[in-house]
This record gives sequence, structure tokens and C-alpha cells, in this order.
Amino acid sequence: MLTSHIAMWSGPRNLSTAMMYAFAARGDCAVWDEPFYAAYLSRTGLEHPMRGDILAAGEVDGQAVADRCLGVIPQKQKLFYQKHMCQHMIQGMPRDWMRQVQNVFLIRHPARVLASFAKKYEEPVLADLGFAQQTDLFEQVADDLGAPPPVIDSYDIRQSPREMLQTLCLALGIVWTEKMLGWPAGGHPNDGVWAAHWYGAVHRSTGFAGAEGPLPKLSGRYAEIVEEALPYYERLKAFSLSADGSALQSDADAARSAG
Repeated sequence: MLTSHIAMWSGPRNLSTAMMYAFAARGDCAVWDEPFYAAYLSRTGLEHPMRGDILAAGEVDGQAVADRCLGVIPQKQKLFYQKHMCQHMIQGMPRDWMRQVQNVFLIRHPARVLASFAKKYEEPVLADLGFAQQTDLFEQVADDLGAPPPVIDSYDIRQSPREMLQTLCLALGIVWTEKMLGWPAGGHPNDGVWAAHWYGAVHRSTGFAGAEGPLPKLSGRYAEIVEEALPYYERLKAFSLSADGSALQSDADAARSAG
């Protein structure tokens, strides 16, 4: 396994960009923003915001993307952090490369995800949010490893960023550094071209936002989507890391559940 290559799997609006910035701030880590996005749009034909720009800037050959995910680390860095969107891994996208990297799953309560996502994307459906796809990828990795891979909840990160990032670094076998707690405002040179549409808040930030408040109250179709997504979120939540370095289940129970 390439322990230096870290694939972080999430859906949209999951604190994923802030996590990419945290790893980039280490000083020893190259980052790649949503490697499969252009290939996903090319295969699906979906009309996402800035579709033309994304296709022009990105690689549309999924296998070529997978090869780069395993390739030489850019900028002669020690670590290679890849911010992946689960919903991009549609049928036909290569997955065998995932066996050769460290996989981590970043989760967030679906009510929080949908409340944020719907502000930027009209009439979302469950498939846009990546919950089902994330569980499928998690099961695949757990089966390959014989044990669950690390899971971390964005809510816990915002509650206790130092403790949760320390725990995550321990799980990944990498050195923790305080540098991960802050970054310059204004974005990162490796942001995807879509940053102008999606990254306004994180571009204004210089670190993780404070603890989240109560869950947003959604109604109508949005409430229905949340109910559809909850079982997937709760499935992975059962394996999430806690600030003391443990998962919420024992290793033995987790391995049995993953099987």
C-alpha cells in the first residue's frame, strides 16, 4: 500500500475543501481537488455549474486519473492528499487503484449537507449528495482490508479540530502538526476551476469554523431526501473516530459489521 497517498472520500458540502486546505497547510503534502470531476461530467452529461470550464481543465479519461492517483507525488512532497467526491465514482470508473492507497471517509449529517447544497444547486436528488455511493465505497474498502477504514465526521472536526485531526493523523500513521489548523485566506493554487462557484465561504476562512448548531429543519422533498440518506450516514457513523483515538465500536465488532 502507498501509505503516502491519502484518498479522502466525501460528498459535497462535507467540510471537504477545508480538510484539503488543512492537509495542504502541513508543508509536506501535495493536494488534488476532485480528480474525477471532469471524467464524471463527461460520462454523465450532467449540466453542472461551470461544466464547460471543468471539462476543459480536467482529465476526462477515468483510467488516466486513477493512474495519476497512484503516481509520483507532485511538487516533490512526502504526502499526496486527494479530495474525492463519492458521487463521481459511477459505474465504469476504475476502482481497483483504491486498494493501493489509504482511504478515509468524511461524513456529515444529511440535513446539514442538503441545506448547504441546495443553496448552490437547484432541485438536488439523493444521487447528487453521494451518501449511497459513499457507503458502497466504504463496504468495498472494508472488504478489501478485512476491517473498516477510518471514518471521520465533519461535526466532530468542527467541535474539536485539534483533537480530531490528531486522531486522524494517528490513524493514517503520519505526524501531526499544528499547521493543519490554519491556512491563508483567499483559496489555494490547487483549487479546482469550479472554486469560483462553490468555495466562497472557505476562501474567506483562515481555519475551521466553530461548532455547528442544531440541525436545520427541512420540509417537503428536502425532508424526504434526508430520510433517504440517513441510513447511509448512520451506517458509517457507527465507525467514526472519536477524539480519544478510538472508534465508536470495538475493532472486533466493527470488523464483524463490515463483513
